[in-house]
Amino acid sequence: MTQPTPIRRDSHRPRLLDALDLAGAGVPVLPLRAGKLPFGNCPSCTGSACGDRPNMKAAGPCQCPRPCHGWAAATTDTVVLQSPAWAEAWRQAHAVAYHPGGAGLTVVDLDDADAVTWARESLPATRAVPTTRGEHWIYLGSMRSANNVRPSVDIKSLMQYARWLGPGTGTMTHLPDTVRALVDREETTPARSGVVSSLNRPATWDAAVATGCRHTERYVRTGLDRGVALIRARTESGAGSQAFGVAQFLAKQHAACPGPCSLDALGQHVIDAAVSVGVPEQYARRAVTNGLGSAA
Repeated sequence: MTQPTPIRRDSHRPRLLDALDLAGAGVPVLPLRAGKLPFGNCPSCTGSACGDRPNMKAAGPCQCPRPCHGWAAATTDTVVLQSPAWAEAWRQAHAVAYHPGGAGLTVVDLDDADAVTWARESLPATRAVPTTRGEHWIYLGSMRSANNVRPSVDIKSLMQYARWLGPGTGTMTHLPDTVRALVDREETTPARSGVVSSLNRPATWDAAVATGCRHTERYVRTGLDRGVALIRARTESGAGSQAFGVAQFLAKQHAACPGPCSLDALGQHVIDAAVSVGVPEQYARRAVTNGLGSAA
């Protein structure tokens, strides 16, 4: 893909106009609601009842006209973007997101000053876009996405979305092997001893099952709710790292219990929270498994 024409950001412009400009430059876009999250699925798509879209990992037949399925709904089709099915979402939109992989791009999300310093020392210069806490470095070329490839660094490309924050500065360069290696290394990192079961359906923590837990149900649920809230607050980046920290904290709380404490169900809640803010499920599961195992 050729470099998209830089689009100026104007806080007074309707989000849809920004989206149409980006779509015209070949960048698939979608609206984000408050909290920088995609809009929820319609009833027909909830729980993947529709079978999911053809471009999702589990390819399906869904042709829903609404902006369902998060990044998978991103499009360059201006007729779809301006359709009645998307109108309400645009009226409520707080931001515009784009699907980097769909535009042949990769975003290295640097979430703090230390991460930016590391990038300047370790990665080839490219277009940089300031964010609230750090920068987005944008390269030409797509790859697999991954969160927490190193402290405060996420890779957003295929099957992921990034918030559009303006054109940034600098010339985009081709995706370097040094960035690809970050994900390859993360993929081959062995997980610690598994604690979270591989569940095919959402789990619910139940005191009746956690017969060896020394805590009250209220204590457990309060800690879980607080941890989930911390994860869901990391809407731009860092949710994978937060999921690891929450899982580690929960495991330590139960370290002195005779067990069982139904940690697999607690872990599933943490995984679900991370996935809800854009962490790929396999990475969320690995982070939680490692977090629970680190306290063993």
